Amino acid sequence: MGQQSRVLCPVLKQKIVFADEAAALIQPGASVGMSGFTGAGYPKVVPQALARRIEEANARGEKFRVSVWTGASTAPELDGALAKVDGIEMRLPYQSDPICRDRINKGQMEYIDIHLSHVSQTVRYGFLGKLGVAVIEVAGVLEDGRLIPSSSVGNNKTWIDAADQVILEVNSWQSLSLEGMHDIFYGQLLPPNRVPIPILRPSDRIGSPYLLCPPEKVVAVIETNLPDRNTPFTPPDENSRMIAGHILEFLSQEVKLGRMPVTLLPLQSGVGNVANAVLQGLLDAPYENLAAYTEVIQDGMMELMKAGKLASASATAFSLSPEMTEYLNSHMDEYRGRIVLRQQAMSNHPEVIRRLGCIAMNGLLEADIYGNVNSTHVMGTRIQNGIGGSGDFARNAYVSIFMTPSVAKNGDISCIVPMVSHVDHTEHDVQVLVTEQGLADLRGLSPKQRAVKVIENCAHPDYRPALMEYCRRALDLSPGKQTPHLLKEAFGWHLNFDRTGSMRQKH
Repeated sequence: MGQQSRVLCPVLKQKIVFADEAAALIQPGASVGMSGFTGAGYPKVVPQALARRIEEANARGEKFRVSVWTGASTAPELDGALAKVDGIEMRLPYQSDPICRDRINKGQMEYIDIHLSHVSQTVRYGFLGKLGVAVIEVAGVLEDGRLIPSSSVGNNKTWIDAADQVILEVNSWQSLSLEGMHDIFYGQLLPPNRVPIPILRPSDRIGSPYLLCPPEKVVAVIETNLPDRNTPFTPPDENSRMIAGHILEFLSQEVKLGRMPVTLLPLQSGVGNVANAVLQGLLDAPYENLAAYTEVIQDGMMELMKAGKLASASATAFSLSPEMTEYLNSHMDEYRGRIVLRQQAMSNHPEVIRRLGCIAMNGLLEADIYGNVNSTHVMGTRIQNGIGGSGDFARNAYVSIFMTPSVAKNGDISCIVPMVSHVDHTEHDVQVLVTEQGLADLRGLSPKQRAVKVIENCAHPDYRPALMEYCRRALDLSPGKQTPHLLKEAFGWHLNFDRTGSMRQKH
């Protein structure tokens, strides 16, 4: 590779091969556990070599597909490459690749959308069948065989433990200064022997900085020097800034009422520009010594750390812009003690989230007037990405906030509807809804009270009259008055009403 090898273990050094040789070890029909979480720490060359092998099999008229299990979404070099050659039989637990999405929605690929905290237990109990091969990216291999994790942990521990065979990609692009940042917990047992997870603060370390894998389990090692998919974040638009402003005002009020300390509570934030806008808004807010217990560390959290506002952050992966990645790699010594990267079974553990009292902030596709949230399906049937970890945090957080612009498709679609077309988070798990129009604090309100507040505070003015009229007629005509609905009308609301409240023309 033109540079000193990072494979220091003599036994594993003997197993260094090219990617095509490693891919040849993966058999048709196998379930393959791949590293990677939101474009960080995924294998860069073995999936592409496997895609070439599948394409050659296709040309011979042979069916060759595998099931792909990851931590979350990955990158075109993994999901995209395998989906393009129709090489994925089944995918879990979260994806965001456009080719995968298209095949899933056409019924050409099976997809299991799972809460991220559930994956490890599901695999360890054997509910998904046998895991044949794990393909794991690491930053280096020590003399004794311990593995230095790279920019994400995800389900790597689970894949290594469960797989019959392990293929390692040792990526010298990843900073060796990552060593010591990770915390891999090896004490998690299955029921009935499960014990409490001893994390009392986001910064607590309870495990090992290294992944452990018996050298005899490793069947191939590939050396690479390729970057993660670091996607630039666009500057916050006006809607994102307004949403952030409403949330910051809400947090300020919570502090004034004594419901939160002046350091707030540990922050959890979903991925995206709206989430980054909220984090950037905290730069100018009067809060110090903040902490984060989340899945992904984005640019906004790094900016808070650079400014001295965020004292510590726990996650399972980075999702940084190229510029922020370069900054972190050159200042790793300053942040290694302040950032903890854990396996997602810990970063998303419901017990820990509940104990720490996280502030959960996640996005959505649509919310209904009673507070139910759809974060995965367009028009109820077409998957967008998946639930990811939002359910882990929404149900267990101290306060669960969901945010979205009030309209989509240039205003042609209201994101506030009478009834969501698919439910990922029930009204029982949603405490606050926010759009650029305002914030609806739904705590302590009955369904009918929620409906009024959601429409008045969150719905776009163009859609408020139609939504209020729906509420009035539902209250008059619904057989039950606890959560009044006109089911036929609610199910077809997107199709039947335009932004003026008039019936759309039937086609």
